[in-house]
Amino acid sequence: MRSGKVIAINGNMVTSTFEEKVIQNEVAYIVLNENLRLKAEVIRIHNEFCDMQVFEETNQIKVGDSVEFSNELLSVVLGPGMLGTVFDGLQNPLYRLAEETGFFLQRGKYIFPLDPDRVWKFAPSVNTGETLKGGMEIGFVNEGIFDHKIFVPFNIKEKCKILHIAAKGDYKIKDRLAILSNDSGKEYEINMTQTWPVKIPIKTYKEKLLPDTPLMTGYRIIDTFFPIARGGTFCIPGPFGAGKTVVQQTISRNALVDIVVVAACGERAGEVVEVLREFPEIKDPRTGRSLMERTCIICNTSSMPVAAREASVYTAVTIAEYYRQMGLNVLLLADSTSRWAQALREMSGRLEEIPGEEAFPAYLQSVISAFYERSGLVELYDKKTGSVTIGGTVSPAGGNFEEPVTMSTLSVVGAFLGLSRQRSDARKYPAIDPLISWSKYQEQMEENLLKTRSRTWVKDILKLHDLLFRGEEIYQQMMVVGEEGTAMNDFIIYLKSYFLDSVFLQQDAYDDVDSFCSEERQVKMLYVVKKFVDKDFTFKNKDEARAFFMKLIGTFSRWNTEPRESEEARELEVEINKMLEGVL
Repeated sequence: MRSGKVIAINGNMVTSTFEEKVIQNEVAYIVLNENLRLKAEVIRIHNEFCDMQVFEETNQIKVGDSVEFSNELLSVVLGPGMLGTVFDGLQNPLYRLAEETGFFLQRGKYIFPLDPDRVWKFAPSVNTGETLKGGMEIGFVNEGIFDHKIFVPFNIKEKCKILHIAAKGDYKIKDRLAILSNDSGKEYEINMTQTWPVKIPIKTYKEKLLPDTPLMTGYRIIDTFFPIARGGTFCIPGPFGAGKTVVQQTISRNALVDIVVVAACGERAGEVVEVLREFPEIKDPRTGRSLMERTCIICNTSSMPVAAREASVYTAVTIAEYYRQMGLNVLLLADSTSRWAQALREMSGRLEEIPGEEAFPAYLQSVISAFYERSGLVELYDKKTGSVTIGGTVSPAGGNFEEPVTMSTLSVVGAFLGLSRQRSDARKYPAIDPLISWSKYQEQMEENLLKTRSRTWVKDILKLHDLLFRGEEIYQQMMVVGEEGTAMNDFIIYLKSYFLDSVFLQQDAYDDVDSFCSEERQVKMLYVVKKFVDKDFTFKNKDEARAFFMKLIGTFSRWNTEPRESEEARELEVEINKMLEGVL
């Protein structure tokens, strides 16, 4: 075991000597006594010293304490049993950890992330004599509603021949399932698990593809006006209390994906506890079972050590990439990347690096870019496709979208869903502001959208988006000259814009029907809304115009919350059509 000695402590950064070579991002352990070893990561090497960030509280560490270097990069264990589990940033299973230590977690306590005693039913999918390489499947076990593929470890780059493959039966995760041999005669024993460095992307696939299929979230304003591509990226910035967490949790519940990975990175403990309590109780609309069965949560609250906060997002994205390799569509939600960036700023300050804007490290944008670039749609070796879609919330101080974290994120994501204080204060939820939000995927997926929705879909959306801008302009004019100083035509445009906003962009996340709007239903709703927007109305006066649109909004709002197959929904639809024809 290579070793060193502590020579300086600065917060959670410890400087140590070392006797033999040390690797960047290597895991080290600071030995306080025979029962207490604190995990750390080497983040800088200079001359005969190295700086390490410690993932625990650093009190009681003193100069002269021993340091042991593991010669292993910061890694996670990948295998069956991760779904339905709550990990911390270092992949400690928190519920099992609590069983061993109590609710007050002990420092230096690390346990194996997967249950070593659980029995899985393994079925081989290859035969003796076949040739495989890293990332190819040797068999599978059933994990919840999915077949969890067992792979040749991703770090095996050369082709290997199967010398032995286990028969179908019951096995534990550490039992030997296969023996492989390369051309040099080196043998590899394979079980259900493998380890992978969290800061290195998993790239054992055939080709990375351009995302061209929309990821349905159930939110009309997102899916219709600012769509997200499956395998793409998006961010949800907004001021405190604007509803970022609610939007993210609703997306995690309703998005049409196979696996959801939630990285609660530096959020308040109360919000994280709410997630841990609610997710097991949420009924999965796809399966009718608990949503936790296809969810993995990486939990790192603001009260936990700052270094573990930085590790948690990498742990989450590595787990997401692993399930992508099975041909599944994975959604990774990071809440909040601002807290992650603050951890980077704190570490950069302790390293005495030259600060960038607002004291964030000068390399902030490259780190954020590298994280979001781990998303993508890929073609695997078996011709199937898998995807990782990454969405991160940003919590800019004072709601200022021009601060460094938001601006760095905007330069790399494909969709920007900006929440505004004005809309949240007006109780317009979701508080995604259609006047500042955008999506690059509208054009990228145009061919798909025109084929699945309508031949004029993109053109119609741009026209309705322009109506929202025009309505806002007229509203601002009305604030100055009053309603009586506004021309009748402009007033009707404003009412149409208000109608579009009220019945289509706003949505009740807690209503059983309105919380999720299917693609078919969105297309039908927009078609009806567009008829009212395109119609040339003639009213005697502004009071009549206002009364008509207020009644229309009320009828539409009731229609939104009624199941489409119900008798009341059909009656409301008839009433809406009569209003369109001018009968009412």
